[in-house]
Amino acid sequence: MLLSETPCPNRNRQLRPHLKKYLLCGRYRIRSKNNRYRCCCLRVIKIDNAQDAVSVFKKIGVDPYGIKAMATKVHSINILLEAQPCKIANILKQEMISVGGDAAVSRQSVSCGIEATDVLIMGTQKQIAAFAGKVEDQPFGLGKIARDIDEIISHVNQNEYVLITSRREIKLGKKTLVMGILNVTPDSFSDGGAFNDQKKAIDHALEMADQGADIIDIGGESTRPGANSVPLNIELKRVVPVVEYLAKKIKIPISVDTRKERVAERSIDAGAEIINDISALKADKKMAKTVRKTGAALIIMHMRGRPETMQKGDLNYRDLMGEITGYLKKSAQKAMDAGVKKECLVVDPGIGFGKSVQDNYRIIKNLSELKSLGFPIMIGTSRKSFLGQVIGGQPSDRLEGTAATVAASIMNGCHIIRVHDVAPMKKIAAVVDAVVHAQ
Repeated sequence: MLLSETPCPNRNRQLRPHLKKYLLCGRYRIRSKNNRYRCCCLRVIKIDNAQDAVSVFKKIGVDPYGIKAMATKVHSINILLEAQPCKIANILKQEMISVGGDAAVSRQSVSCGIEATDVLIMGTQKQIAAFAGKVEDQPFGLGKIARDIDEIISHVNQNEYVLITSRREIKLGKKTLVMGILNVTPDSFSDGGAFNDQKKAIDHALEMADQGADIIDIGGESTRPGANSVPLNIELKRVVPVVEYLAKKIKIPISVDTRKERVAERSIDAGAEIINDISALKADKKMAKTVRKTGAALIIMHMRGRPETMQKGDLNYRDLMGEITGYLKKSAQKAMDAGVKKECLVVDPGIGFGKSVQDNYRIIKNLSELKSLGFPIMIGTSRKSFLGQVIGGQPSDRLEGTAATVAASIMNGCHIIRVHDVAPMKKIAAVVDAVVHAQ
């Protein structure tokens, strides 16, 4: 809560000396040395991170040493540890309390009436850092927990990234990048067949580049719900000639949306520099090796099952964001174990891929949780059916719904938006970026 001085229309009025303060129009009047009263406004201010705190401190005129000392005290962080043995949970709670924070555990964990409990660690960044320092040398695996917490804190504080592709370095964080979708397929859910002809596909890609697209993402296989995989030779025939032509005509990066290592390799040889693998390396075991060898950037996405089956059966999640975060962390580690650099990776929560309508909205609302992974975040909501469940209409009628989800995603930490309608989304992203970075 911030106490700030505001002009008072009655500031020259002499008040009875015995009055310490009184409330008028939502403001407190505080007595000054000359027994007069000045109006001060009490209000709650929004501080989401250390940068916001520093901005406030500077306006107040805090000493630089004080700014450094207090910047980690104003922003609370909640870290969830799942399924911890009761003896560890109880230690974590006591150590967090000892540094001024707290930890929520099952009420049965105190008596060890259950085998394990989730633990929610709650505190400011300074408190959590102090807590990690206290437990790092303790037994029962607490040292690893401390190291993991330190890593999460560093990721939460990271606001800018450099994405390395086979041809360049791309700065992320200050401006949201717009990835234009180019489906060279006859059966994609939104524009299937519209750009199946190579000339039409190339013309549309050039148009999106002129409209301000930062990346063009080319896909030769529909991954809509229920879609079947296409043979390798057909996908190659659809994608590679378009990549080869565009690489000579446009200066922006070309991405290829594929699950097949051979398509990825041939596309990179033709001029692509990003691979967008919706299977997160599961469909083709050779994909990680090819990405490492070529130096391409890699986008990994969360998906349950395969496009053919992902929207069938039980779509319930015990912990939606927990499962997505764990899946992406494991997939990223798999890529890095194969030699792919961390700076080459982007994560995507997979809107519409094995999720219910409400799940998709929950992901957008809680997208900032993925920041704990330490990778740039991409999201693709463009024209998807979960929007139609709210606003109705066909895919081409969902521009406003797409715009709303794009804005919300950027506000919640997205770095790349994958869209069909480049021109309007470019403007929307620019305005939301201005809001996000306003000081």
